[in-house]
Amino acid sequence: MARWIALIFLLLVQPAWGWDLDPKLEPLRPFLGKVWRGEFSDSTPDKPVIDVSQWQPALQGKAVRITHSLNKGQYEGETMMVWDEQANSLVFYYFTTAGFYTKGTAYAEDGVFYFHEQVAGAGEGIKEVRSEVRFVDGEMHQQAFYLKDGDWVKGHSAIYQAVH
Repeated sequence: MARWIALIFLLLVQPAWGWDLDPKLEPLRPFLGKVWRGEFSDSTPDKPVIDVSQWQPALQGKAVRITHSLNKGQYEGETMMVWDEQANSLVFYYFTTAGFYTKGTAYAEDGVFYFHEQVAGAGEGIKEVRSEVRFVDGEMHQQAFYLKDGDWVKGHSAIYQAVH
């Protein structure tokens, strides 16, 4: 009987994905294991822009994979994020169906996640992207800024709710 109780206890305290998350990725835990749905701030009833993203642990807890889809597959992207000991930072690659990709770094400070990306292959003149992501009252708030033609401009923003 004691073995069964110990087994049940172990099953209850283990993460749902079956392994521990790398301690350096712990700040991302509130986003993990959920599907997030957000409507872009410039979305209109005639031209809605709906983003659905999923944040999951990957590579046995050593990475975080983020997949997202705008307007049910009109545009898609996938990010892989890991802790880089040499850089002493979170690093990531983001690949898209639009034919460009980014390489970036991320860090958390005072409950805000900051992302800075170098863009490769973008035909719209965007060379860098900076984003801020906040977890506020169970919602994910995101704001992007683009370095385009030498100037930083405000990009897309959205507020996401966890749908499951």
